[in-house]
This record gives sequence, structure tokens and C-alpha cells, in this order.
Amino acid sequence: MRTPRLSRRAVLGGSAAAVALSVTGAPASAATAAAAPRYRWRNVVIGGTGFITGVLFHPAVRGLAYARTDVGGAYRWDSRGATWVPLVDHLGWDDWNLLGVEAMAVDPAHPNRLYLALGAYAQSWASNGAVLRSEDRGATWSRADLDVKLGANEDGRGAGERLLVDPRDSRTLWLGTRHDGLLKSTDHGATWAPATGFPAKPSSSGQGVVFLAAAGRVLYAGWGDGDGSATAVNLYRTSDGSTWEAVPGQPTGTAAKVPIHAAYDGHSRELYVSYADAPGPNGQSHGSVHKLNTATGTWTEVTPVQPGGTTSGGTAHTLSSGGGSADTFAYGGLAVDARRPGTVAVSTNNRWAALDTVFRSTDGGRTWTSLRERAVLDVSETPYLKWGQDAPKFGWWIQALAIDPYDSHHMVYGTGATLYGTRDLVHWAPEIRGIEEASVRQLVSPPAGAAHLLSGHGDIGVMYHEALTASPSRGMASNPVFGTATGLAIAALKPSYVVRTGWGDHGNGAHSTDGGRTWTPFAAQPALASSAPGPIAVSADGSTLLWTFIHWDGTTYPAHRSTDGGATWTEVTSFPKGATPVADPKNPARFYAYDTGTGTVNASTDNGATFTPAATGLPSGDVQFKLVAAPGRGGDLWLSAKTNGLFRSTDGGASFTKVDSCSASYVLGFGKAADGAGYPALFHVGSTGAGTFVFRSDDGAKSWVRINDDAHQWGWTGETIAGDPRIHGRVYLGTNGRGIQYGEPV
Repeated sequence: MRTPRLSRRAVLGGSAAAVALSVTGAPASAATAAAAPRYRWRNVVIGGTGFITGVLFHPAVRGLAYARTDVGGAYRWDSRGATWVPLVDHLGWDDWNLLGVEAMAVDPAHPNRLYLALGAYAQSWASNGAVLRSEDRGATWSRADLDVKLGANEDGRGAGERLLVDPRDSRTLWLGTRHDGLLKSTDHGATWAPATGFPAKPSSSGQGVVFLAAAGRVLYAGWGDGDGSATAVNLYRTSDGSTWEAVPGQPTGTAAKVPIHAAYDGHSRELYVSYADAPGPNGQSHGSVHKLNTATGTWTEVTPVQPGGTTSGGTAHTLSSGGGSADTFAYGGLAVDARRPGTVAVSTNNRWAALDTVFRSTDGGRTWTSLRERAVLDVSETPYLKWGQDAPKFGWWIQALAIDPYDSHHMVYGTGATLYGTRDLVHWAPEIRGIEEASVRQLVSPPAGAAHLLSGHGDIGVMYHEALTASPSRGMASNPVFGTATGLAIAALKPSYVVRTGWGDHGNGAHSTDGGRTWTPFAAQPALASSAPGPIAVSADGSTLLWTFIHWDGTTYPAHRSTDGGATWTEVTSFPKGATPVADPKNPARFYAYDTGTGTVNASTDNGATFTPAATGLPSGDVQFKLVAAPGRGGDLWLSAKTNGLFRSTDGGASFTKVDSCSASYVLGFGKAADGAGYPALFHVGSTGAGTFVFRSDDGAKSWVRINDDAHQWGWTGETIAGDPRIHGRVYLGTNGRGIQYGEPV
């Protein structure tokens, strides 16, 4: 959020906030004898880049707000600095599942108290959830581990909040779970137990209690696992905290199958509820909005626009479905104005024909105005939001919606990629400075050129970073635009030549001759490319492309090769299916591929035309094992094999030796050598003893120093890492939900 005095375009100006801390070295050993350097960590700025699932203004403190994301943690708004402050970057490798925030809660009577319910996945392979509680707005935390799982990155993640401080007794908290019913704590969240008397049975379908809301001293719980029948119950209430009952007269049927959000207008004593036929954010086609007069028990439907084109709720209007497509959608975000009785806002969700919008009413839902038609969107600070088009969309996946309790014209809503805010209900701009939620797949730091970094991401394609402290001015790479990038590679001896691959609607591969500033689609592509684009490699001189194919379900296919810049392609039958191709950075004729199924490194000496087995007997069975080549050296290969350790070959993959200085290796990258050193700096996510951290070696992996600290861990960081070949010590680290982190020695 921004304070009223700040300009709308100030959000992303300047550099990202930084904290310089002395780091704790790895456990004492010969491998970590060197003194640990002090590092400063910051985000490479893109801006937002992920699903904002919830925003919560504190009702009693002006300018205090919190935001949650599905995989990238939670944030607190710093009104003085006009930036969002990340709150859970301290969660480390073993706690990666806790970067998903299922719900937030504040204590209206104690402004410094904050609670977070964490857990991204409720699957059997994921860890149990946890509740963090803070007495200083998230600066420090106490933790309560749960014996149940939460699902912040599963269906229904935009609903909520599922966590609530009881307004009658702030020692009591309630937590709605997906499969284990309603939980209750009577000691400020320190311990939890099933709530007695709650009538709905634990469900296996994955929603359970989707929200908890207070209307005065009465608590309401939305139940997301009803069947949509005329007798289904999806809303319960309690006035004493012990006895729960179904709310009489509640709406039923398909349009009210799943309650999504609730908001209470204390002036009129009315509880508003938004509904959908599915938990969302995908798969919704019907929905409605209703309000309950809590004094009389009377329900009234106030749906702004009926999905399909008809209307109800007084003089509400119909919007064109556009292009003749069915105007199907549901309702999601919901907020009431604490300063103006009868003023309420609600968002549509999953509306692809007429496009999503936010409706606003000033008369308790009798009439509504859509805010999208007159909205002026300014994305100059985050150009990627145009998605390669002339203008950005108003939004999609709009399920987070909030009105500032101290400013009726300050409204915010989250989308699948950003958080928009307004001060006049007309002009909107991203309010996301400090929020970086990208899931990073590839990082390349060129040895020359204007950009120090190119990056590939889930959902937002490829970025060209002219500066690290501002969102790329060119936006995401276009011609074509990708959703998720699957490959990004640079010609080692010709760094102006770059190739990329990914999921796109108008092509799945492209090349650049200006270091990634502009792109040209491959003139042709294999038929597999549209349904299974995978990683790509380019020979050191840029003459040969090697592209492998992997379907989203894991099915692998033969690689294809092009020697004319992508105009024609031929299948390489001897290439191990699904392997990631690696180009030798010195010899254009050599390529490598690691067959994770057999533990075999395959090599080619004829420009990728044929591959033959080289080293065998290496660790196998995990597609996340990573083979990389050291820059400027022929045949110098490194293999990160997770808990099996780190291996090195200096003979083009013919043989490998295990590196004794580390016990586990997840990803390895290279940077500029230290002064006087004869080998590039190595950057490594792995372990030299206890714990998984980020390390640097300036002596060819003989010894390592830890360069992150306990406050900067970011959960899972095992996908990609790259040192800067022009600045010794600088490293770029990909995270799964906290964007690109870059560290520099202080």
C-alpha cells in the first residue's frame, strides 16, 4: 500500500530494501576454514509476478496492512518506506512447504499481533502446516507446528481468511483446515486442537472451512465441501464458541455451492457472502452474492450480474460477453467500507469472455457499478504486465480485495500477477514494491553486453535485466510471449546470441542476436514443441541448437537438432530422452547430456548429431540432478546429485571424481574468479555438514564459505544459481516463490 502523499508511480522507484548481516559459517571443517564474508541480499526487481491471494488491512491502525501469496510468503506494508517487507524469508530449505500462506489474522485489540497459517500443499509428500505468531508485526516469530496439512497453493487458495482471532477473547484463535475440520487455540496460537461442536465432518475433497468471519460477537464459518443441493449447508455460526448451527435460510444450489469470502458491515449489521460453483481460482462458471441481515435473519440476493448475461439485484446491469462466448464466471473478493455504511465491493473471478472486474455498490447491493470500464491502468513501473500487448488487462484471478478502513477511495485487489491499488477508483497502478513472487527456472549472466542478467520464469516467461533495481523496461520477452520458460541458453563464444524455449501460444522457441533485448521466433519447430517444450542448448559458436522435449506430465521424447538457426530440425535418436543438453563452452563440436535414469553421461563430438555413453555408474533416479559446464574450459563438467554429493570431470565426461568438500549439492554456478585465483568462483546450494545453505568457493571447491544467513533462506532454492562473470562475489539465486535474490559482498 502507499500513503496518500506518495505519487502513484513511486512504488517501484529506487533500490530494493537490503539488510547486511554477519553470516554464520558452515560447521567447522577443513572445507570451511575460510572466514565467512558479509553479504547483502536483495531482490532483482520485476514487481509482483505471482498470485496475491489475500490482503488484510488492520482495522485499528492507519497504514498497516498485510498481504499473502500462494507460494511466496507474506508481507507487511511499510507506509514510511512505501514498500512491502517480506516476513518469512527466514524459513529454510527443510521448511520450503511453509512459504505458502494459507491464511492471516490480526488482533484488532492488539495492533502488534500477527498470525500466519503456513503450508503450501496438503499432499502426502508435503510437510505438515504450522502457525507463526508475532508480537511485533512479523519482525520476530514463535512457531507452532500442526499435525495437519494446509494447502495455500491448491484449489481454493484465494478464499478466506481461514484464520481468525476471536473478538470476544483474543487468547482464542480459530483455524479452518482443508481435511481436518475446524481447529481451536486458547493460548494465542501456541497449541491447537479440534474444535468441539463443529457439525461439518472433515472432508477429503480439499476445502473444509474456507473462511471465518466475525459479525459482532457471532462467528461464521464458510464450509466449502457442500454438494450444491437444495439441502446442502455451507455456512455455520456460533455465538458462544461451543455450539455451532447451520445458518437458517442460507442460499443453496449451484450458484451458491462454495462460499468464497465474507465481509461484515457493522453499520447495517449485514454479512455479505460471495459464492461460486467451485473453489477456484480455475474451474468456476457460476456464482452469486448474498447478504444476511444478522438482526432479522433475512437473506437478500445482491448479485451484480448473473453469469450468462441476466441480471438481478435492482438496477444492476449486464456486461457484454464479447465475441459471442459464454459469459461464465463466479464471484470472489469481497470488501465493505468501514467508513461508509452500505458501501461494498465484490470481484468476479474466472471471467475470460467479458473479462474480470470489480463491482462497487453504495446502497447495500441494490445497484452496482463496474470499475473496469473507466479504469486507467498505469503499469509503467512494471511493463511486463502488458504481456506483450498494447495495454494491460484489468486482471484475472481477482480473489483478494480490500478497502482501506481509513480511506474509502483506497481500494486494492490482487491478480494472478500483481496487486493493483487506487486512490480515486479510476486511476490504478501496481502497489507491489518489495513483493517478488516469481518461480525462477533459469538464470544466465552474460560475460558482455548491457544486461548483467537474463532470467526465465514460471508463468512470466523471460526477462532482460538492464538494471537490477527496476522492473525490466522492455517487459517480458515477446515475439513470441511465453507463459512458463523451459529453456534459456547463451552461446559461450558469441554471447550476443541467445536462445529460449517455453510454453507459448504463437511459437515455443526464439533466438536473439543482441543479447536478449529483441527476439525472432524460430522459422520452424518440431511438432512436439507445442505440447512438450523442454530445455535447449546452443553450441559455443551459436551454430548448433539442441532442443529436448518433456511433456508437463513427465513424458519424455527424442531431442531435435538444428544447424540453421531453427529453420529445420532433425531428430537425434542417440540423445537420452528427457535429458538437459549441455554445450561445451570452448569446443563448439561438443555437447553433453546426463541420463538420470541410468546414471550415464553421454557425449557428442560431432555438433550434437550423435551421442555415445561416456562415464557410467553415477547416481541415478532423480530428474533434478544437474550437469553444468565450467565457463572457458573444455570438458570441465560438474554434476550436482543432491544428497549423493558433487562430482567433477575434467576429461569431457569420460570419468568423474567425487568432490569431498561437500556432502550434498543441489545446484552449482560460476562467477568471476577472485583476484589471483586460477579458477572461476563457484556458487553452490548444498551442504558441507549440517543444513542446506548458499556457499561460495574461490579455490575450485577445495573449501567453501556460507554466504547467506539465517534471515535470508527463502525455502527451496535448488533450481538455478549463477555468478556474475564480470563482478567477483556477486551471485544470482533463483527461488520458488521469492523471485531472484542477488547477493554481493559488503
